[in-house]
Amino acid sequence: MDTTRRLVEFVGNHWSLALAFVGLAILLIHAELRRQLDGIQHLGPHAATQAMNTEGTVVLDVREDSEYKQGHIPNALHIPLGQLGKRLPELDKYRDRPLIAYCRTGNRSGSAARLLHKQGFATVHNLAGGIVAWQNANLPVTKK
Repeated sequence: MDTTRRLVEFVGNHWSLALAFVGLAILLIHAELRRQLDGIQHLGPHAATQAMNTEGTVVLDVREDSEYKQGHIPNALHIPLGQLGKRLPELDKYRDRPLIAYCRTGNRSGSAARLLHKQGFATVHNLAGGIVAWQNANLPVTKK
């Protein structure tokens, strides 16, 4: 009971810290629940490579042109996130194939993956950690 009393005393003395902690915990729980319920599977670089090699997965780079030119996953299609909505017809022929979207760190591609999923693409994945994780795993990139 001494621990409970000390916790209550701490919260009473440092209510702003306790409130910040509770707020951050709620935000983290919300983000994790959203991630799990959005219908998007987040694949690490090695799982993505396996999917690319065995499932005929299409890879979509949603970074800006300048980022793409600095290096991208071989054979990746390139449609910047800001243009994805109006360029969706270009992806129609891949609608029934698994698709992995990626960007620099996985945030923009998460948005792209959710959009594609909502538009009826069968299986959409997000490359967790983006091209940064891909490069950290020593997987190939190309500038072609």
